[in-house]
Amino acid sequence: MNIAANPVVEADQTVYLKDYQKPSFLVDSINLDIQVYDDHTKVNSVLVMKRQTAGDLILLGRDLELKSIILNGKPLSETDYTLDAEQLVIAQAPDQVTLETQVIIHPESNTQLEGLYQASGDLFVTQNEPEGFRKITFYPDRPDVLSVFTTRVEADKKFPVLLANGNLMEAGETGEGRHYTIWQDPTKKPSYLFACVIGDLAVLKDAYVTSEGRNVALEIYAEEKDIPKCHIAMEALKHSMQWDEEHYGRPYDLDNYMIVATSAFNMGAMENKGLNIFNTSCVLADEEYTSDAAIMRVQSVIAHEYFHNWTGNRITCRDWFQLCLKEGLTVFRDQSFSEDLQSAAVQRIDDVAVLKAHQFPEDSGPLSHPPRPDHFVEINNFYTATVYEKGAEINRMMSTLLGKVKFRQGTDEYFRRHDGQAVTVEDWVAALTAGSGVDLSNFLTWYNQPGTPKLEAKGEYDAAKQTYRLSFKQSLKAHPKYPNLKAVPIPVALALFDAASGEQLSLQSAALFENGVKDGVYLFDQEQATIEFSGVTAKPVVSLLRNFSAPVNLEFNYSDEELAFLIQYETNGFNQWQATQTLLERILLEGHEAGIYIEAIKNTLPDLVEKDPLLASRLFDIPTEGYLGSRIDSEYQPAVIQEQRNALVNTLARELGAFCKETYAALDPELQHEFSQAMGVRALKNIMLNMMARQGDTSAFDLAHEQYQNTGNMSERLGALKVLVWNDAPQAKDVLADFYDRFKEEALSLDQWFMVQAAHPKATAETIQVLTSHADYDLKVPNRIRAVSGGLNANPVNTWSFGVQHYIDLAKYLDEKNPIVGSRLLQVLSRWYTLAEPQRSEVKAALEALKPQVKSKNVSETLNSMLSV
Repeated sequence: MNIAANPVVEADQTVYLKDYQKPSFLVDSINLDIQVYDDHTKVNSVLVMKRQTAGDLILLGRDLELKSIILNGKPLSETDYTLDAEQLVIAQAPDQVTLETQVIIHPESNTQLEGLYQASGDLFVTQNEPEGFRKITFYPDRPDVLSVFTTRVEADKKFPVLLANGNLMEAGETGEGRHYTIWQDPTKKPSYLFACVIGDLAVLKDAYVTSEGRNVALEIYAEEKDIPKCHIAMEALKHSMQWDEEHYGRPYDLDNYMIVATSAFNMGAMENKGLNIFNTSCVLADEEYTSDAAIMRVQSVIAHEYFHNWTGNRITCRDWFQLCLKEGLTVFRDQSFSEDLQSAAVQRIDDVAVLKAHQFPEDSGPLSHPPRPDHFVEINNFYTATVYEKGAEINRMMSTLLGKVKFRQGTDEYFRRHDGQAVTVEDWVAALTAGSGVDLSNFLTWYNQPGTPKLEAKGEYDAAKQTYRLSFKQSLKAHPKYPNLKAVPIPVALALFDAASGEQLSLQSAALFENGVKDGVYLFDQEQATIEFSGVTAKPVVSLLRNFSAPVNLEFNYSDEELAFLIQYETNGFNQWQATQTLLERILLEGHEAGIYIEAIKNTLPDLVEKDPLLASRLFDIPTEGYLGSRIDSEYQPAVIQEQRNALVNTLARELGAFCKETYAALDPELQHEFSQAMGVRALKNIMLNMMARQGDTSAFDLAHEQYQNTGNMSERLGALKVLVWNDAPQAKDVLADFYDRFKEEALSLDQWFMVQAAHPKATAETIQVLTSHADYDLKVPNRIRAVSGGLNANPVNTWSFGVQHYIDLAKYLDEKNPIVGSRLLQVLSRWYTLAEPQRSEVKAALEALKPQVKSKNVSETLNSMLSV
């Protein structure tokens, strides 16, 4: 019996956190037998279950052809159970159950990339988070059902690799050119962490000895040609294992750790217990084929998925509303790990730049939701920046407040209490509180309400009393679904500077800070409050939210001169960058004069280029057109923002004059001993090259062409390619052709070729049409779709003109084929309501016209939310 998929979305399909109930049955063990054939796959399962609460036995299943079902040795007929498109229900089941089922599935035609699917002709993989396992077999597919999995995998010998979670127990042949393996995972886990891989892959092997003396076999599987690009990932894996032991006391617990790379994967990567499945973009890295940023991302994602072993796998989520519990904590952990790989200030800048570019706009638009949502129609729609990035910021705030020692005491208590359990955000905060001795219960408010708080601060200096007072006020924009918004605890890291000398002052403030401390954290947890500093002999310059100590919008009455001062004298690299961003926003959105910013940059750069080229490169971060657009709530005109931004960048380029060419000539990444320093030099060289082109210096094109031809490094080659292509240089056509010829067999590099053209500021609808009609454009490969769509979205003028139809057409096509990606791409248009007329009405009409044409829960829920403004 086969039940149709993708039913039309109805209002009563909404799932609410308040309705959570424990499952009626738990699963002690599951034996899976997966037999892959050319035109179908047979899945036999044996579930040993026991009753936990009253209620029917409910097994979830989707797109399954049920062939047989046996309950405690007795075959069941269709009158013994009910079956629909989503579940199989057995009423009045006994308290102890052994349930055997056989189903037929079709991974060879599964385009949604959930459950078991054929990623390519010689590779089958799984993706089961959040609800993919129900596409493999009938099961109580929810995160609070943990079981021991034993898996038999059988296939033709043309697929030599047969993998599943855990330890390899047996391998052999079945005859007729087929073979099998049997795996057992001794750690109880939810079904979303199950994985299997059937394919023809090569393997890179290594080993790691844990702090407990366990010898762990490490294996990374990829296509033969890609194995040389797996070494950076392997080193990152070993570094991650050591880092987690040193910082959290968490050694690895199995005898092997396997990673498999595939390009047909919706996610970045997946932390399945002991068998991680990765998008190739997050595991393959090599300086010739991947950029510095991509190499950093590989190391970060490798760490992220490894850290999930304890924060997500050993301790998992009770329900999907708790997604931010595992993801927010693990993102915070991988961000901390990445701070060891490069300048900590630059890592923080990068993390906050992502937060402000993606999460802040999400928080201010129709898709706004709490880090822990209280309802959803399709859980896949809540793998969002709010859950991941804001979730990480909540953990960072608690860590900042506690300090390293107490935070470690709190995490130790969390692991002690909850190892092997499925838990909630409340459990996490309670364990941190108990372990550290500091009450953190107020931070639950952050998890339960949407929106980015506005933090208004004012500074007042009293010369007669030699005091400096800081007054704080917080507020949240009203939200129709959350009428009772509360004040949240906001850790405000701060410092004071002498305005004359630029020196940092000691903080003296009525027992708030220890005597003589220069960096302090004030916990502001009311709607309004004031703190006072004594012994301040002259009006200081204050630095607030140092290292972005809370995810809020800060409004402080800085003068432009004070911001320029912070650019030059701030000792916290992040706040030095933040001062440039604040000043630039004023210039671009409020019409302030640019001269003071340019002068500050000119005064700061020479020393910083010498000391920290990577941080120096970040001071050239002009807010993107997309971010600037997200700061405008009505009458947004993308073309106006583009014109103003271009004018500022061109002015900065002219004012820097000969400094650009001199700096470009002096920088040599080959002289750097550390990757992060070389990365900074390369970034700065590319910026100088771009500035020279902005100056109208045609020699920049010759230098760019020379750099393109003579380098073996992708960051240098891409930097030169962008300068030539985006400025329509005479060499542009030739280097594009050359890049294609060099890298046409390298999928990730070819993604860059697509993206550079799609991101051309003067790209047209015809440009996108040519790219999407290219023989190498493949709608089955999410990376390739994102290369074009992401490039297009780099220019909001293009996004909001011909790009609207591009995203709508994609959502319409992917609604059936791959609704997860379709929903995410459609979200690009979520702030349509901020546009000026007539664009606003035009985009709304196009979105309204899409509604009757889509059926998936993913796309429908996103579209309905977008149109609810």
